[in-house]
Amino acid sequence: MAKKTPEINSSSQADIAFLLLCFFLMTTSMDVDYGITRRLPPPVEQNDDDVKVKERNVMNVLINKNNKLMVNGRPSDISLLKDDAKNFMTPRPGDETAPEVEPKQIELLGEVMMSKGVISLQNDRGTSYAMYISVQNELARAFNELKEEMAWKHFHKHLDQLNEDQTKAIGEAVPVRVSEAEPVEVVK
Repeated sequence: MAKKTPEINSSSQADIAFLLLCFFLMTTSMDVDYGITRRLPPPVEQNDDDVKVKERNVMNVLINKNNKLMVNGRPSDISLLKDDAKNFMTPRPGDETAPEVEPKQIELLGEVMMSKGVISLQNDRGTSYAMYISVQNELARAFNELKEEMAWKHFHKHLDQLNEDQTKAIGEAVPVRVSEAEPVEVVK
């Protein structure tokens, strides 16, 4: 008569696998993708006429494939970009070298002089993501500082202390005007 081989009881293996799965799910951190907070403009009606923008109203920011920055055709550094952008977007009536300004009536603020300036950002297809994000951060810092200064001037409060209506008024007075051109591939 043949002797039976003993079997190992496997009924608890499902429980052990479930406990291991729970352990790894609870102890593992999930990577979170971060992005750039930008509100896209509303769709523009197709118009055959080209929009003509005066040269003095545009600040050209170019990033090449070597992550070198050029502002208005001159080499620059990322550490100077925030101050350059802030200086460019600050309304300066009467200054022929600065962007044009226009008065606008804004609820809670009264008549505000607004810059017609636009920052045009263009990068090369070889530009690193880190450099692109650094440039975006510096431009955002420039606009945030302009908003902070206006909040302090009109309401004597920091931007994060304003109520919803005050924040909306400041946003209307200091719109974020950054135009991104299609990336190009520069052959050199």
